[in-house]
Amino acid sequence: MSDQKNQETPVKRLERSLKYQGNILNVYEDVVEVNGHIAHWDYIHHDGAAAVVPVTAEGKILMVRQYRNALDRYTLELPAGKLDEPDEPKIQCAYRELEEETGFRTEHMEYLISVNTTVAFCNEAIDIFVARDLIPSKQHLDEDEEINVEAWEVKDLEELIYSGKMTDGKTIAGILAYARKFCR
Repeated sequence: MSDQKNQETPVKRLERSLKYQGNILNVYEDVVEVNGHIAHWDYIHHDGAAAVVPVTAEGKILMVRQYRNALDRYTLELPAGKLDEPDEPKIQCAYRELEEETGFRTEHMEYLISVNTTVAFCNEAIDIFVARDLIPSKQHLDEDEEINVEAWEVKDLEELIYSGKMTDGKTIAGILAYARKFCR
C-alpha cells in the first residue's frame, strides 16, 4: 500500500541552491514538496570514487592505514580515491589509486560491487574492484597524504568488522563481498 501511495504523491524538488563548493564535494540546500508539505533537505554531491581489494599471491589483502580528519584518527581501509573528472571511468580510477596508494599495480581488475555510501544526503557512489597478480611499483602519494600499507588475512579483517573496530563502509562492503565470493 505504501508503494502505491509513494507513486501517487512523489517527492518534487522545487529548488536546489549551492551553499558550499569544496575540493571533493558540493553542498546544496534542496527545497522539496513531500505529501503537500514544503521541506528543506541537505544534499551533498560527490563525483564518485573507486576502491580496490588488492589480493597478494599469498591471499592476503593489502590495506592502507591513514589519518582521517573527520574521525580525528587513523583508519584501516581499502585503497580508494575520488574520480579525477566526473566522467572518468571508475575502473581507470581504481588502477590509478591502487598504484598511488599501495605501490603495486595490476594488469587486470575485476568488478566486485557498487556502494552508495550515505544515501540519506549524499550521492557518492563507489565501485569496488578486485586486483590480483600484483606487480611491485612505487607509491605516488598526494602531498597531503601519509599512507602505510599493511597485508592482512581476510579472517582477521572480518574480525575487525564484527568487533566494531573497522567502521569504514566501503571497506566493510568490499571485504565482506570479497570474502563471500572468493573465500567460501
